[in-house]
Amino acid sequence: MVVTKVEAVTKTKYKVYVDGQFAFILYKGELSRFHIAEDQELSQEIYEKIRTEVILKRAKLRAMHLLNDMWRTEAQLREKLTRNEYPADIVEAAISYVKSFGYINDYEYARSFIESRKERKSRREIYMQLVGKGVSRELIDEAFEESYEREDSTEAIRRLLEKKHYDRENTTLEEKKKIMAYLVRKGFGYDDIRKTMQIYECEMYS
Repeated sequence: MVVTKVEAVTKTKYKVYVDGQFAFILYKGELSRFHIAEDQELSQEIYEKIRTEVILKRAKLRAMHLLNDMWRTEAQLREKLTRNEYPADIVEAAISYVKSFGYINDYEYARSFIESRKERKSRREIYMQLVGKGVSRELIDEAFEESYEREDSTEAIRRLLEKKHYDRENTTLEEKKKIMAYLVRKGFGYDDIRKTMQIYECEMYS
């Protein structure tokens, strides 16, 4: 193998290309440590040593830092590490590492996400947000089954009605239509909206 290019990213960080292909990013001190320079031969032993002792270790630490910063799904973590230009197999190894300690759990992520939003958002809206975060539909369905057991959308609609300051006597027909349209856009069914509004009105004026 031959180091075909060493490209500066910053004053201290460099992209290293081997046999014409991007291989990894090293810091200036690491270039000196492993005698990396353009047109230099790179043995398989040194190549693997760099990948396992430097790049993989760094990817694991980066993954841990990202998860300490905020709770992420597996897909979100994979995207972050890929953006940091870690090789695909290194990314997967780092993800397997943090998963082995339980630091990534898409099911628990989905369940917590649902619990924190189900009183103010519809199931459909939450579902699509979780899909967008890369959680599998199977895990989302399981999390919904647990979180919404014996529950319906009534409470979420009631909270949104309160937010909109809805009341039968002071809300015009046009305003009522707009509120209903808003709730439909949120993903609630028309029948659920109508029934909840009737219950809400009865409670207000009983």
